[in-house]
Amino acid sequence: MARSATPEFPPARLISSTQELEAALAPFHNESFVTVDTEFMREQTYWPELCLVQIGATHDIVLIDALAEGIDLTPLKNLFADTSVLKVFHAARQDLEIFLHLFDALPTPLFDTQVAAMVAGFGDQVGYDSLVGSLTGHMIDKSHRFTDWSVRPLSPAQLTYAAGDVTWLRLVYERLVKKLEQEQRLDWVAAEMAELEDPATFRPDPEKQWERLRARTNNRRMLAVLRAIAALREREAQRVNVPRQRLVKDESLLEIAATTPATSEALTRVRGVSRGLAEGRTGQALLQAIKQAQALPDSELPRSPRNKSKDTPRPSASLVALLKVLLTSCCEKHDVAPRLVASTDDLDALALDPSQPHAVLAGWRRKVFGETAQALCEGKIALCVKSGRVVAIPQNTDVPSA
Repeated sequence: MARSATPEFPPARLISSTQELEAALAPFHNESFVTVDTEFMREQTYWPELCLVQIGATHDIVLIDALAEGIDLTPLKNLFADTSVLKVFHAARQDLEIFLHLFDALPTPLFDTQVAAMVAGFGDQVGYDSLVGSLTGHMIDKSHRFTDWSVRPLSPAQLTYAAGDVTWLRLVYERLVKKLEQEQRLDWVAAEMAELEDPATFRPDPEKQWERLRARTNNRRMLAVLRAIAALREREAQRVNVPRQRLVKDESLLEIAATTPATSEALTRVRGVSRGLAEGRTGQALLQAIKQAQALPDSELPRSPRNKSKDTPRPSASLVALLKVLLTSCCEKHDVAPRLVASTDDLDALALDPSQPHAVLAGWRRKVFGETAQALCEGKIALCVKSGRVVAIPQNTDVPSA
């Protein structure tokens, strides 16, 4: 692809006051779409610390210093709430988590070019630099990707780097939309935006955090304690705004669940638990959570996720393997990323009972994969190799289906 000329923009403006921000964003409400990116730090905190917000319009780029003393980001919140302006992101999840925490609302409507690229055949979770290169021929400057964006003042090189993210994103968006319109797939992208527009997507449930710890036990009482203290850690980490692992490590939680300390002194014997934590608010809350979990009736005790899976009927492993082959084949034919079409859980559920209303049997997924996959599960088609490619053929024939 020929190298694209650099988009023409006036120099990006660094905004560091509420008055400047309000004036700068007022014209953006007249745009059909704006491009958005953020720079943030998260190593020391539970919630991402927003440092810089980049907003691109047709002929303007503003860089909002979110750490500027006294700045009120309400004008940005108002722009995000303006439903007449589409907000375009790339790999939006972390950005959206930041804005949901900051404004208690998600930008709407929105468009994620990473999701759109998966629909358009650019592979699974394509990176921004790769997508820019594929669609524009431009090579993105990566030199400031791991810079400390919380340090002030920001250098001219940092500001140029930050502005480039939303500059090239405009071209990426326009070219993706053109490609998707030609292929009549824009409605596919719209269907995928629903998850990103749901606040629940970005709010982890504290009561489910214990499941990710993968405790190797079938002791339901221990699992109840683990569930309680993992939920307590999540809430405390959010309250004091520190990473959950920095508050109490996973290994320490597992040991606490196994030994069920009843006093601060006993809690300090757990590896990784300091005396200060044990005797402080968090430690006392952990002890209370342990006590409450131990008092639960048997009927309220959780079961190991491993036991749940053992009790759940399992599909034929060979059928699931065939479905994976078919999924890859269908996605090659339609030039769409497989992980966007069906997950491993989707394939398991379909193999177990193809008559149920599965996600792959609805919307655009049915056309791409679901209908053929259901036919495979029901024995109506078989898979064979023709001209080096896997194809589906009606059962008991050697002629590939249309």
